[in-house]
Parts: sequence; C-alpha cells; structure tokens
Amino acid sequence: MSDVVGTQRQFGDGPLSRAAALIYTLLVVEVLLLVSTAPGLVTLLLLDRDVSNLPLVAACALPVGPAVSAGLYALHHQRLDLTDLHPARVFWRGYRANLGVLRIWVPLLVWLTVIAVNLAHLSAAGLPRWWAVPLVGVGAGAAVVGVNALVITSLFTFRVRDVVRLARYFVLRTPVVTLGHALLLVAATAVALATSEAVLAVLGAVLVLALLRGSDPMIAVVREEFTA
Repeated sequence: MSDVVGTQRQFGDGPLSRAAALIYTLLVVEVLLLVSTAPGLVTLLLLDRDVSNLPLVAACALPVGPAVSAGLYALHHQRLDLTDLHPARVFWRGYRANLGVLRIWVPLLVWLTVIAVNLAHLSAAGLPRWWAVPLVGVGAGAAVVGVNALVITSLFTFRVRDVVRLARYFVLRTPVVTLGHALLLVAATAVALATSEAVLAVLGAVLVLALLRGSDPMIAVVREEFTA
C-alpha cells in the first residue's frame, strides 16, 4: 500500500504530470471563464463597432472583472498535482469570495469609458488633437493601476482604499510588473481589434495565467511586507 501511495505522489509531482495538470487546469478555467462571462460576451459580439456603443461595451464587460478574479484565484491556489485536481471547485470558491472586486472594476470601467468617449469626440468638443495624448496617458495609467488592484483584490483581503493605494504604489515599486501589465493590455487590445472579442475570450485562461505570472514580484512583496 505504501508503495502505491509513493508511486502516486511521484507521478503527481513529476514534470510531465505537472504539465498535464496545468493544461487541464487551464482548460477548465477557460470553460468557466466563458460560462461566467457568457451573457456579456454574447451581447458584445452582437454590437456594432461604433463609438455610440461604448457604454454598452462597458456594461457587457461587467462580468469580466469577477470572472478574471476567480481565474487568478484558481490558478494561484490550485495545486498542479494530477492526484489532487479541483480547478472548478477552486474557481467558484474564488468567484464567491471575490465578488467585492466589482467595487474596483465598475469605477474603472466607468472611468475608461468616459476617456474613450472623449477621445472619440475630440473634434465635436472643439478640443485640439493633441489632447488625445494626455487622455491616452491617463487611460493607460488607470488601466495599469486597475490591473494591479484586480490582482491584489483577487489574492489578498484589504479594504478597497488600501487596495487602490497599493495598486498605485506598485506602479513604481515594481516597474517590471508595470511594463508586463502594459504590454499584456496592448496585446489583448490588439487581438480584439484585429480579430474579435471571441478570440480574446478563447485565450482568456492563457491571458489570466500570463497576468498572474507577470504579477509574481508584486504578489511576493505584498505577502512579505503587507500581510501578517
């Protein structure tokens, strides 16, 4: 009996087994991301790509925040052991625990929507074209801070005001993380614009994993310096 247990542990802990466990976990998380964002995603795919639909696009993106938060939680907490895989259970546990992420996600969507609408109507507002530069800068900064806040909220328990402060703090404290998040946002935006939101959704679990791995330095500092 002890030989069987030892064999199972060796099997579950080996590199090939861990790779298989990661692939399985990603597939499950991808399916759950699609399920939890389905209402908004379906509606989004039916919308025309017109600036007048920007508020509707933001409304369709509301389910994305809790879903990505649950995905981060699942990928962070799931053991990559084929003898002990429960990604769906961990995902839904994270989803229920992190619904409070909406207190960060909703204001971020509103702010980004306001910026996007202003960018789309610069000439109508009588503003010079160079106004686009500071608006894009503000939007990019808000997006990076928002992503930091999303990661922190998904994995730690802080008050919203403290999450926002930490998210701003880590923009400069961990520049590698900031650059990584910025590049990931650019890549995701490029994929959506060049193809469709459906392609972005299909890549959801991979993007969430990339976000998690890119946030490792920030996560380590939060754990060491800001938690008991």
